[in-house]
Amino acid sequence: MANLKTWLAGGAILGLAAMNGFLMTRSSRVEAEVAKNKNATSEEIASVRDQAARRAAATDKTIDELNQQVAASKGQAANIAAQAKANAQRHAEKLVAGIVAKHKQQIEAQIEANEQSAVKFQEELSTVKQANEANQGKIQEVATEVGSVKSEVATAKTAIDTTLAELKSVRGDMGVQSGLIATNSKELAALRELGERNYFEFVVSKTSRAVKVGSVMMTLKKTDIKRNRYTLEVVADDKRVEKKDKTVNEPVQFYVSGSRQPYEIVVNEIQKDKLTGYLATPKLITARR
Repeated sequence: MANLKTWLAGGAILGLAAMNGFLMTRSSRVEAEVAKNKNATSEEIASVRDQAARRAAATDKTIDELNQQVAASKGQAANIAAQAKANAQRHAEKLVAGIVAKHKQQIEAQIEANEQSAVKFQEELSTVKQANEANQGKIQEVATEVGSVKSEVATAKTAIDTTLAELKSVRGDMGVQSGLIATNSKELAALRELGERNYFEFVVSKTSRAVKVGSVMMTLKKTDIKRNRYTLEVVADDKRVEKKDKTVNEPVQFYVSGSRQPYEIVVNEIQKDKLTGYLATPKLITARR
């Protein structure tokens, strides 16, 4: 705007200078005619001056208007800048407020979550403490039960040892020294605990069909209750042998292939047409020499 004003002022000055030059030139030309037409020249000069004055006034008015426009533009620009600054400030404050509110919400949510976690942890800790107390009680109960079981096992072992001490070792019907002989179920249980042989209990009735006991087939042929004797047919390794007139608790012995020790049949009870007893076989099968 300042350049425009300067340009306009320069233009006006140049115009005036040009006009003055024109007038001076013309004045020199018409000096000879001044005398002839003085009044006309004076009126023309006055007219020219009046025109120049009007032009100068118009130029000043234009310059004033331009100055006013410049001032108005500056004021408008200042207002726009101030409004923009105010808007930016409000937007920034709004953004900050939103961020603060969101952050505060997140912090509150985290605090609430932490409080809930703390409550849950306390509940779980209380549960664990209760479970631990209950487990301690159970452990004490188990310890008591273990002690009781140990005592029962010790008692049972003592009873087994006592029973084993009462058992006898006799020679079988084949002249081979037998192992310990059980005369009842209690003593047979003690022998099983000892674990030296396999034991198979049986009940054989006097029928036409043989009874399988372990790997052996047995057939009751005869019983004599008065004399406590019996006759039994045994089939082992496809070999048939008859054990005749054997007595209660007598080891009835026979060999099977692959065994250095004899199999033993011990009858503990003889009833009418029925025998009750057990078959004892070696744990380890090895060939006889």
